Amino acid sequence: MSPDFQPGIRFEWSYTVPARATVPQLFHDTAFCRDMPDVLATGYMVGLMELACVQGMMPYIDWPREQSLGTMVSFTHLAPTPPGMTLRVKGEVVEVEGRRVRFKVEAWDELDRICEGTHERCVIDPARFEAKLAQKIAQGPA
Repeated sequence: MSPDFQPGIRFEWSYTVPARATVPQLFHDTAFCRDMPDVLATGYMVGLMELACVQGMMPYIDWPREQSLGTMVSFTHLAPTPPGMTLRVKGEVVEVEGRRVRFKVEAWDELDRICEGTHERCVIDPARFEAKLAQKIAQGPA
């Protein structure tokens, strides 16, 4: 991770909500979800907020030798967004402590602020992470 990656760095990212990101589509195999409103699912929104933070980190990490994983999310979903609307996500690095990075993040659709919160990511060495994962899989239940 670059020593230039410091608190105060800001980023912006846009994403158009696909139909597959709505509650009925995302959870199509759950009967009661198929009857829910056709709006951006909170779980998918959380993933988008994480992805925006990854995009914000990319200029400061040595991809693919360095990657990051989400370790904490705390978001409030403020307003519904139908598929087809474009989200604008704005973020700021608020803390860098070793390999851990914390972000403040907000998102708007074309009419409303839809999300606000915080997110934490940890920079990893993918080869080391994969080795630990393989060991866990080997020790897991048959």
